[in-house]
Amino acid sequence: MLSAQHRAIIQATVPLLESGGEALTTHFYKLLLAEHPEVRPLFNQANQASGDQPRALANGVLMYARHIDRLEALGGLVSQIINKHVALQILPEHYPIVGGCLLRAISEVLGAEVATPEVLEAWGAAYGQLAGILIGAEEGLYHEKEVATGGWRGARPFVLARKVQESTEIASFYLVPADGKPVLPAAPGQYIGLRVLIDGEEHRRNYSVSALGNGGGYRISVKHVPSGVVSPFLHECFAVGDTLDLFPPSGEFVLQPGKRPVVLISGGVGITPTLAMLEAALPTGRPVVFIHSARNAEVHAFRDWLDEQARQYPQLSRFYCYAEGEEGRAGVDAVGLLSGEHLERWLPRNRDVDAYVLGPKPFMVAVKRSLEALGVPPEQTRHEFFGPASTLV
Repeated sequence: MLSAQHRAIIQATVPLLESGGEALTTHFYKLLLAEHPEVRPLFNQANQASGDQPRALANGVLMYARHIDRLEALGGLVSQIINKHVALQILPEHYPIVGGCLLRAISEVLGAEVATPEVLEAWGAAYGQLAGILIGAEEGLYHEKEVATGGWRGARPFVLARKVQESTEIASFYLVPADGKPVLPAAPGQYIGLRVLIDGEEHRRNYSVSALGNGGGYRISVKHVPSGVVSPFLHECFAVGDTLDLFPPSGEFVLQPGKRPVVLISGGVGITPTLAMLEAALPTGRPVVFIHSARNAEVHAFRDWLDEQARQYPQLSRFYCYAEGEEGRAGVDAVGLLSGEHLERWLPRNRDVDAYVLGPKPFMVAVKRSLEALGVPPEQTRHEFFGPASTLV
């Protein structure tokens, strides 16, 4: 039970988290991953090396401490975390492991003078409250996906039926259930959890579903990152007929119903969830503006398909911005980084639109600022992170 005294102690630690939260979470992950190999598959080591995962956790812990008296102020952050957990199959038994390492990290990083028994007790109670909230919400989602038509709980074997190279960097993988039974449709924009064994070691990743399904399987489209582990395996070793495990689709970055024009803005491999959104929006008759930023034509995936959609649906306007190339050549609408000037030229005059943004974090930060400056209501702009949930500032 979280008492008034516990809340006061948690709030008093906010300045410490503001100045040293990342050092604390970095030490936390060091403890967790070194002493509990059973949870390593749940974490992308590239996010550990880059610092993205510790930064995201530090931000989450800080937000929780700041709003300990009114958790509703956390808004979509909790929902983002819940959906990421469900896609990777975080289970109730994982929470005590995380809680123990978090309290140890607080004690070891802050030291005995600051991390007094009272502080550790307060943070133990606070973590217990948060864990209870997450476990309850996650169980609700697990049950919902299990009982839905085509749904399931836990891992389900899928077979690679087809593999298509979409650009020099991106390939699509068409996955069908090994049991031949229907699958739960992914809402346009959702991602799916994947589990593979590589050299005897388990790895889990989330990948966006890049096409609307018919209940028979899923398509994911993956960028080959040579320094990674899972994407090189998928591109170089995963062959038609091979099997891997999938977890049910998850995520709240989905196309919202309505009549407002839809604006889809993507950078690089961020194009993948916007494809399913586009596929869902076009038959409704809603005007759609599709803006994609790529390095050059060689890495621009799905261009032929997008051009064909533009020919079939007159309400679709599509614009391409290449960092490298020549403006006006081969259908390139702009060269350089996507800017506010480009968006001002391409957006509908009436800025009452539903905008969806996905790409590298600096790209999303710049686009979000430009959209706000151009008059798009902030509450009508949505974004998603491929990696750990963060903030756009």
